[in-house]
Formats: sequence, structure tokens, C-alpha cells
Amino acid sequence: MKREPGKSAVGRGAACIAAAALAVCLAGCRLDMHEQPRYNPLAKTDFFGDGRAARPVVPGTVARGHLRLDEHLYTGKVNGQLATTFPFPITRQDLERGQQRYNIYCLPCHDAAGTGHGMIVLRGFPPPPSYHIQRLREAPVGHFFDVITNGLGNMYGYDSRVNPQDRWRIAAYIRALQLSQSATLADVPPAEREYLEKLPK
Repeated sequence: MKREPGKSAVGRGAACIAAAALAVCLAGCRLDMHEQPRYNPLAKTDFFGDGRAARPVVPGTVARGHLRLDEHLYTGKVNGQLATTFPFPITRQDLERGQQRYNIYCLPCHDAAGTGHGMIVLRGFPPPPSYHIQRLREAPVGHFFDVITNGLGNMYGYDSRVNPQDRWRIAAYIRALQLSQSATLADVPPAEREYLEKLPK
């Protein structure tokens, strides 16, 4: 069989390129930076005098985002007393968010109207007080934030489940529930009042 001129040179060139590519790939497989000396969490060590690999936190260290300097926002109190105001303006969007969070976390016990006859209570658990009793109608808004945060009686705290801003929004929605259950026609804006007056009694 007659061999075509130059074909062997092309084959040798392709083989060289393949060998070079393989060498580059093998060189990239070094694990020097991936398998460095290290300690497992809470492992013992003789490097530090106390024998612990995990080092204690420097005194005064605060995790990022946890420097809670705003007493009003994070505790529901002002100068150690339960707040009577909200730490930020409450908008319609805040109330809608508060209603959403209320329906998730509060409605099972407190029911949709806040009377304390939710599904959990209907199944035998002790009922919480109605939001519409005089004591809670007169309670400062910081009371609701404090109870949501720390719990009270049979209710556990939601500090780890609901962020502070949403706890305030829930408190605002509770205030709206209280207003809704005791509102009179005089509390309705004039434009809506005219519509309501036309409805059949």
C-alpha cells in the first residue's frame, strides 16, 4: 500500500497536541491547596495552651446584623417602658404584610377576628384572651410586640421565627382588628360612609 506523503507528520502533530493537553490536565489535578492542614470543629490540639482548636469569641463581638442598638425596634420598649408608638411609619403595605404574618402564626389560636377561638382552641387547647377585652384594647402597642417576641402563658415566643419588623406589623394588624370590631359609622371616611348608608340594613 502506498503511503500518502505528509500524513505521518500530521499524525505526529496531533499526538503531540494530545499529549500536551493531557500534561496540562494532569498538572491541574494537584491537591496541594485543597488538602491543607486543618482542624475539625471542636477538635483537640496541642498548638494552643487550652487544648481547643476552636478559639473563643473576642469579648464584645457581635454577629453581623445583630447589633441591636434601637431599643424601640428590637424590644418594644422606650426607656424601659412598653412603647405606645411604632418605631417606623405603618403603611397599608405594612398592614397587609402584618395580616399575612398574623394568618400564618397567630390565626390558629386567636382566629381571624382575634376573639381567641381558633382551630387549636376548638381542638381542646386553652383559649388565649380576646384582643377585644378592655385590658388589651387599652394595652400599649409595645405589649403585643413583647408578647409576640417573648411569649406569655401558654404561648411561646416568636423571636426566632418572626423578624422584628414583621412583629411590629402583626401588632399593627392586631390594632386594626381591635378597631374593626368596635368601629362605628362615624369612624368611616365620608366617601365610604355614603356607600354603607345605602346598603340594606
